Amino acid sequence: MQSQQCQCVYCQRSDEEVPLVALRVRGEQAWICPEHLPILIHKPHLLAGKLPGAENVASA
Repeated sequence: MQSQQCQCVYCQRSDEEVPLVALRVRGEQAWICPEHLPILIHKPHLLAGKLPGAENVASA
């Protein structure tokens, strides 16, 4: 079975290097590593340009 190359949207590390959490964003799949999950929650503006619509997400 062939696996699709998945990378953290923030640090670009692959699922070969770190565990990744899958996200659905505007109908597309994205991944983020546990180290950078707090950025998605508390500072989503830092993902602008890396994750569609991140600039419109309110911080927790």
